[in-house]
Parts: sequence; C-alpha cells; structure tokens
Amino acid sequence: MTQLPEVRGRLTQGRPLADLTWMRVGGPADWLFQPADLDDLSDFLAALPPEVPHFPMGVGSNLIVRDGGVRGVVIRLGRGFNGTEIEGNRVRAGAAALDAQVAKRAAAAGLDLTFLRTIPGTIGGAVTMNAGCYGVYTKDHLVEVTVVLRSGEVKVLPAEALSLAYRSSALPDGAVIVDALFEAPEGDADALTRKMADQVARRDETQPTKDRTAGSTFRNPAGFSSTGRDDDTHDLKAWKLIDDAGMRGATVGGAVMNLKHSNFLTNAGDATAQDLESLGESVRKRVYETSGLTLEWEIMRVGEPIP
Repeated sequence: MTQLPEVRGRLTQGRPLADLTWMRVGGPADWLFQPADLDDLSDFLAALPPEVPHFPMGVGSNLIVRDGGVRGVVIRLGRGFNGTEIEGNRVRAGAAALDAQVAKRAAAAGLDLTFLRTIPGTIGGAVTMNAGCYGVYTKDHLVEVTVVLRSGEVKVLPAEALSLAYRSSALPDGAVIVDALFEAPEGDADALTRKMADQVARRDETQPTKDRTAGSTFRNPAGFSSTGRDDDTHDLKAWKLIDDAGMRGATVGGAVMNLKHSNFLTNAGDATAQDLESLGESVRKRVYETSGLTLEWEIMRVGEPIP
C-alpha cells in the first residue's frame, strides 16, 4: 500500500464525496486531503508519490463524481483559502471563496465584480472554467493566479499565461489554484447591490435554482469566439437544440432534463451518477441525430463507474 505524506490538515481515507457535490451522487475518494494552509499543501504535493494522482475539488457545483469513486487524492481547500482582500481597485480572493461572496464583498467596497454574483461555486472553479455571466467573463478582470504545482512549487501566473477561452483554461498539469487577483471598475455600492439583486431575480425566474443540478450541462455549441466572449454572430444555444430534439423532461432512472430549463441535468431525488451521465449521453446522441451538432459537456465528470 502506498504511504502518503504526513500532513497538518486532514487526510481521510475512503471519504464519500456525494455529500460534497450539488448533485449528491458519487462514490468515495481513496483519500480526501484538506490542507491546513499553503505550506501544508505545498509540502504534501512535493512529497506525494508520483504514481498517486490528485484532483482539486471545490464545492462540487459543476461536477459529477461517478459511482465507483475517485482514485488517488482529492484535494479540497477550505479555511485558510477562502479569504478576500481589497486594496484600491484590486480584489484578491482565495480559491475556496464563494463567487457570490466575493461579488458582494467587492460591491460593498464600491468595486464591480457583479458578474460573479450568480455563478455557483468558488473562485478556483471560476478561473479554471473562465466562468462568466451576462456577457462578462473571468478573463475580463483576472490579473494573475497563484498556484501550487505538482512539484510543490508555489508560482504566480499572469492571466495571459492561462489561455482563457470559452469555458476553458490552460493551467499547468497538476496545478492547484490557491488564490486569484482581480481588477475591477469602481461603482456606487448601493447601485451595485441593486444590480446583483436584479441578476439573482432574473436567474431564479429562468433557472431551476432550487433543484439538484450542477449548472448548465452542455456548452453552447457556437456563437463564442476564442476570446471567451459571445461574438453575437450565432444564436445556437444548447437548451434550444435539446428542446428541438424533444429531450426536455427526458428521464433515465432518477435523472431528468429539467422542465424549467432543459440544459439543466437534474437529480430528481434518487438518481445515481450513472443515471445522470447516461441521460446526458442520450441527449447528446439525440441532438446529433436531429441537428448534426455534437453537444460538449460543460459539467466535469470524474472518477470511475461501478463495474
């Protein structure tokens, strides 16, 4: 049995992951590591045997963990990685800080990062996916990120080095984001608060925010340029293709394509990860048959199925 490094944080063997994801499905991690601080994380990665894989996980808002669980070490940042510091028009947020909380903290200081308010998940995930909302993307405000490499080296990367594009980035292999620095335009705090309230109301009206989903299931297949923003030249949306394929409300086991918004794969109560992934693949197949277009997963799927 492989010996893992000593840690000052928490290292738990066989930790179930279902309760750590918004979908509430999936098997256990071989190990779950919750580092005490940056040095704990750096020392752990430096000493981790090279044959042991690792996977950084946020709050599981855009994730399906397969029923067989995740091999190796899942790294989940918590206290010590969720702070927010503001200096001038710059905001430094820990990778574990919730996007919504960073938006609210910035707004209270008269800085406009309101695009983060309705994005589920953490800052680490927002950077990894170049998350965006209402035409504004992470790359529009990101200055730099601090990462810990698999070697244990702590490195600061400028935003330009990440090749941020639509729902994607090019982080170094094995890198774990620990914080991000944003630059934000100034605004009136009260006006920014009202703007965020309007965004939340709009989201709640159009999306199934009370259901067990992992956000948008599939990427929009066209209409986005390599800069990561909508280029307004196409109107192809994933939900429209799903509707045209007759898959709104489709089910497999306890999984359903949400009736309120058909691009939200939903755990209706007793779904397995296999139910969810099988339904998603059925949707992709049917959309291809009816439109000739291939939907790409936006939800990350990790781990192994049960044989």
